[in-house]
Amino acid sequence: MQEILHILEHTLTDTIKILPFLLIAYLIMEYIEHKTTKKTKEAIKKSGKFGPLIGSVLGAFPQCGFSVTATNLYAGRVITLGTLFAVYLSTSDEMLPILISNGVSGTLVFKILGIKILIGIIAGFIIDLIASKFYKNKMQDSKIESICEHDHCHCEEGIWKSALKHTINIFIFIFIITLILNGIMEFIGEDTLYSLTAKEPIFSILIACLIGLIPNCASSVALTELYLSNIFSLPIMIGGLLVNAGVGLLVLFRVNHNQKENIKIVLGLYIIGVLSATILQYLI
Repeated sequence: MQEILHILEHTLTDTIKILPFLLIAYLIMEYIEHKTTKKTKEAIKKSGKFGPLIGSVLGAFPQCGFSVTATNLYAGRVITLGTLFAVYLSTSDEMLPILISNGVSGTLVFKILGIKILIGIIAGFIIDLIASKFYKNKMQDSKIESICEHDHCHCEEGIWKSALKHTINIFIFIFIITLILNGIMEFIGEDTLYSLTAKEPIFSILIACLIGLIPNCASSVALTELYLSNIFSLPIMIGGLLVNAGVGLLVLFRVNHNQKENIKIVLGLYIIGVLSATILQYLI
């Protein structure tokens, strides 16, 4: 009982420390989002053959439901398959505010974002090149409504209220995940847990990319917290976050009626995430 209380106390202390920084990060992000959402959507619609480049860069910005918007644009064939992949791969969901609120250096944050953007651009152009060989992905006009249905998004309610709801929801996720991690490390041992992931990095990569496929903000929270707890290395976290497209994948199966194609997109994301993490193990 005393050990459980100690874990709860330690977890609560750790998470409360980042609460004000989390709120500040979301306030800044909400302000940027409210000012740029329409412009971002128009930019990606007009991207044409440069779609993967523009989509990957815009996808890196923490915009509410941007992967959802890109999914709907792809379902209407307003953007290419490569552009959709570029957006998915560069999107990081809740990684950015968590890293910032934990005091991670700006250099490292930009390094992570840069790697994800670069992989998104390369993969996007390759996928468009391959797709053009098999079928003509016709661009057509489509009545696409601007969607912001992220499971923790309330963009229409104003910057302060929306930022506060984001903060509370993510705080709860962080507390739960940190509690689980602290419990595991208390009973198994941090050294044992770290040695398991260090000895079998490919196993950790496969697991991280599976976590990333969960269509919920909890997956990006879990991946980032596992990295901050030194359980996942930087390449492994990046691999999982490459796969993490937020609720975009959930919407893909709703609005894109070609279910075989949807499954191929999910498998493609997973393969890119695993390969990228494996290669990054030797580069960073």
